[in-house]
Amino acid sequence: MQLRFNYRVCPTPAQQQSLARAFGCARVVFNDGLRARQRARENGEKYLSDGDLSKLVITAAKGTPERAWLGEVSAVVLQQALADLNTAYRNFFASVTGKRKGRKVAPPRFRSRKVHRQAIRFTRNARFAVLDDGKLRLPKVGDLRVRWSRPLPSAPSSVTIVKDAAGRYFASFVVQTGEDEGEVLPPSGAEVGIDLGLTHFAVLSEGTKFTAPRFLRRAARTLTR
Repeated sequence: MQLRFNYRVCPTPAQQQSLARAFGCARVVFNDGLRARQRARENGEKYLSDGDLSKLVITAAKGTPERAWLGEVSAVVLQQALADLNTAYRNFFASVTGKRKGRKVAPPRFRSRKVHRQAIRFTRNARFAVLDDGKLRLPKVGDLRVRWSRPLPSAPSSVTIVKDAAGRYFASFVVQTGEDEGEVLPPSGAEVGIDLGLTHFAVLSEGTKFTAPRFLRRAARTLTR
């Protein structure tokens, strides 16, 4: 089973500049890919495959004066930006054809530099690493200090670096735990009734009481500190 673990990271000013460059390059590649597919559609050309699109907006683009600076960031970051675009297209097509149930999915839209939340993703191909001293090593960014609230249960398969609207940075790791989604317990032959209430969250017929969680009161106490 895949689980996600989020931690606060504290990049230095120089690392913040490197991350800003990576955020910008990922956005440009996403938008260039979207623009290329829209142009092909308008010209009556066939749909650009994922591979052809990667060659066009990453490999070939790096050889042009207008996009040479794409080489300043990890290639995996650029590839993952295109992967997000490809996923958005697949979800849109599945929604249009009825293969995807639920609310209709809109076609991909251009990413704006004015969006407050920014994110880039590194997979194992990027060779990111959690070092022995607890820092997170990212290619072409450096070693980031991480505020570990708990250890990772296994080696992560990917890490997403997020900058939120408040200017804070987070590392979101995806790990494979190897655990089943749910443990099936053997039948006990016993039955129990459950009453839900306000004073107590639940009361079992054999007398066990579960106190209702006081989320609002806890939050209020925290705010007064």
